[in-house]
Amino acid sequence: MEVDYLFQIGDNIVYPMHGVGIIKAIEDKEISGKNQQYYVINMLLGNMQVMIPTDKILSSRIRPVTDILALKHIIHIFQHGESDRLLTWKQRYKVNTDKIKTGNIQEGAEVIRDLMRMKKEKALNTSEKKMLDNAHEFLISELGVIKGITDHQINSFC
Repeated sequence: MEVDYLFQIGDNIVYPMHGVGIIKAIEDKEISGKNQQYYVINMLLGNMQVMIPTDKILSSRIRPVTDILALKHIIHIFQHGESDRLLTWKQRYKVNTDKIKTGNIQEGAEVIRDLMRMKKEKALNTSEKKMLDNAHEFLISELGVIKGITDHQINSFC
């Protein structure tokens, strides 16, 4: 019996809050007495391996790596768009965390843009600095595996 999987072995994926990974295997595992199939994913950042049940992959918000065509839109986000300067840092932190959790590259780019703008005006608090560093690292790791992107284009986001 052949099964149609959303992802195949060798696919590059993005796992929200974890970054880019590669599907290394699809395995049957018995965990807590229940036999299920799992995607085995090697994450590029942090050198960690995660296993996600194949039937939970959609709810995990894992997505394929963005293609080069989306890059123009991401560049536009960096250059344009308004930052909400009226939010307190706690409100801004929650909004930004929610954006990153979506796994959407455009929303992640908005977080980076807004925090970079703020950093130019004043020092970020420790939580926002860590958020900026993580979001930036996630974006750069994804850009690094997009087919057709140049190092020059990647470095423009640094």
